[in-house]
Amino acid sequence: MSHTSDRDRSDQGNSNGTWIGRSVPRVEDDRLLRGNGRYVDDIALPGAVEAAFLRSPHAHARIESVDVTAALTAPGVVAVWTGDDVADLPAMLNKEELRTPPGLAALLDPLVRMTPMPLLAREKVLYVGQPVAVVLAENRYLAEDALELVEVRYAPLSVLVDPEHALGEDAVRLHEDLPDNTAVAVATRVGDPEAAFAGAHAVVSERFEAHRYVASPIETRAVSAQVDPYSGRLTVWSGTQTPHRLRDAIAHTLGLESATVHVIAADVGGGFGQKGILYVEELLVPHAARRLGRPVLWREDRNENLTASSHAREQIHRIELAADAEGRIVAVRDRITVNFGAYNMTGLVVPYNSLCHLLGPYRVPNVHIDVTGVLTNTTFATPYRGAGRPETVFAMERAMDRLAAELGIEPAELRARNLVRPDEMPYATGLVDRSGSPQSYDSGDFPELLRRAVAKADVEGVRARQREGARDGKYVGIGFAMYIEATGLGPFETARIDVAPSGRVRLAIGAPSQGQGHRTSMAQIAADAIGVPFDVIDVVGGDTEATPFGVGTIASRALVNAGNATHRAGRLVREKIVEAAARRLGVDAGGLDLSDGIVRAGEPGGPSISLAELAGKAPLPGIPEPTDGRHGTEISETVHFRPPGFAVASGAHAAVVEVDEHTGEVEILHYVVVHDAGNIVNPMIAEGQVTGGIAQGIGGALYEEMVYGPDGQPRTGTYMDYLVPTSSEIPDLDMDEIFTPSPMNDLGVKGLGEGGAIAPQAVLAGAVEDALRPFDVVVRRGPLSPSRVRALIRAAADA
Repeated sequence: MSHTSDRDRSDQGNSNGTWIGRSVPRVEDDRLLRGNGRYVDDIALPGAVEAAFLRSPHAHARIESVDVTAALTAPGVVAVWTGDDVADLPAMLNKEELRTPPGLAALLDPLVRMTPMPLLAREKVLYVGQPVAVVLAENRYLAEDALELVEVRYAPLSVLVDPEHALGEDAVRLHEDLPDNTAVAVATRVGDPEAAFAGAHAVVSERFEAHRYVASPIETRAVSAQVDPYSGRLTVWSGTQTPHRLRDAIAHTLGLESATVHVIAADVGGGFGQKGILYVEELLVPHAARRLGRPVLWREDRNENLTASSHAREQIHRIELAADAEGRIVAVRDRITVNFGAYNMTGLVVPYNSLCHLLGPYRVPNVHIDVTGVLTNTTFATPYRGAGRPETVFAMERAMDRLAAELGIEPAELRARNLVRPDEMPYATGLVDRSGSPQSYDSGDFPELLRRAVAKADVEGVRARQREGARDGKYVGIGFAMYIEATGLGPFETARIDVAPSGRVRLAIGAPSQGQGHRTSMAQIAADAIGVPFDVIDVVGGDTEATPFGVGTIASRALVNAGNATHRAGRLVREKIVEAAARRLGVDAGGLDLSDGIVRAGEPGGPSISLAELAGKAPLPGIPEPTDGRHGTEISETVHFRPPGFAVASGAHAAVVEVDEHTGEVEILHYVVVHDAGNIVNPMIAEGQVTGGIAQGIGGALYEEMVYGPDGQPRTGTYMDYLVPTSSEIPDLDMDEIFTPSPMNDLGVKGLGEGGAIAPQAVLAGAVEDALRPFDVVVRRGPLSPSRVRALIRAAADA
């Protein structure tokens, strides 16, 4: 796979700094490519026992008894625990994710019902894969053998898989303390949608489905823990995206002070949201380490990851668009049903993201959207790269295509007529954003995004080929999709910078990396802000001792928050360095300049001092300088950056496909992406992020689906039946970008980690539908596998 671009990647040229805007090679890669990564499974803990979990084979059943007698006597077994053995520990809640922002609560009064999850099921199981018991043994092999000796008697109950059926009055309740299976409900209105629909020239009404699939990171979940025998401190290694939240959750669950728990997220082989929430295994492993007095390790196998780690994406949209005769949208209505699975893990996060991103870059004066999150007997759902945006963009962009067909307008032209213009920025949509404030797009040039995508995709060339007719049963089509993404979610992120006596700079940030290249891009920001060489900066992330306060790497927020915290801390450190140098050199600070790690007087031949000399010899604050010169100064700063609002990124995708009517195969002939993420710190890393997102989006559009039978049994629990694309399935990408810096932060940056994943499902569905126009096919869900494409053609012929 390769991609092309209109821009020289070696130097972006939109920054005044020395390092920001340059495609600096990732400093992480040398170590990782040599096999010197440090993942959870690489951390050797002498004397560790390994955990294996017994998981429910039923989607819904009462637990009548659990007998662990035989398992306890199995070779190498140290302990076997059931729900009764950990009943004194509180049930798990993702408290921070379930919190409703006060502004949102006051304006919309959403319903959010809590569903605490027991660490091990005691009375009922609610999905296949729910942990029922845990075996701790000298190694994983022995633990797995002992699992087979645990005897559980289940009494199966009625199973609910379809979220719309779960809302029925006669549906069995999953959680008996709740009145029904509704976990979340929220609605919003703008203007007078009923009047707008009544007077509209054209109305389209459709039911679109976003299907369920899985993040499937290359490194499955893992956690290990040990207690220091001297201090009693608990150290936990986890492949988490949110180490500070995990630390606090462990402390709460085990009745400890947060300061006595140390969580480290070292190298992480992909997260994509699946590792951004709390899991019961992350609480039970530290508990076991304390209770047994031995280190404990658990690592997930691939079947567990596919069936028992969080799922995502499944939504149903009953959407209506109303337009005037020129194709300008006058109103939108959408009733969204979100399958939460068995537990409400993240509250409003995904449903509300879908709600407040539905309108995308389009001007819509009248709106009515309501969203319901439903509990079913499937694995719980949480955010996955894009977190509600790919689903809602699929519905809105598919509806735009149907409206274009209804009016006989070229799909790209219909979009162009409805875009918010740059001179309207900041643009108020009339909705309320996720933080509870009036939603506003801070910046962007949506018409330019579309113009470039249309030009690159060669619409006229595609139409000309369509007029020639199919070639050997192969039909060509083109699709477009646009999106906006509110990035830089708060409430804050931390950066601490310390200058060592050697002159090296240590930057610690609260946001860990799962492959995003933080150690490179954050060092670029720090180097410019301080005025030191890039290669003297050491970056530490994902360590709760290095930065006691932090949030994590989720929601396209790391660069916006940790990056700006780094920038501000670096500027403050620079001021301290210059002031200390002025005292040391006996000159006025205003005449000094700091660059390349050396402070120099402005005039030629003036005095200068290196950062190493300054940090190693300058006096500590308030302490007289010693005669031997051995003491240095403390040059450090800590900044907690709090974003004043969202930085809105945006993009336009176009795809040209060829569809074989006989085999149903979809081949991507040309894939165009034009994105706007504000100022770019490292263009090469940015391209990698966008490319990776598109690859996952293509996977969801054409290959991946987590399928359940009506009995709640997952049918795609291995890579034999759950298909993921490889590099050979991802086409060359024709990539371009525009730069509209965000006014919401000093660096003018916007998040881009999720952007590439938001549009592929919609753009490929539109392209396939366009290709199959001779058959009157309408694409209402994915993935567009060969069998589904053939079924669409047959169904259209039979209609």
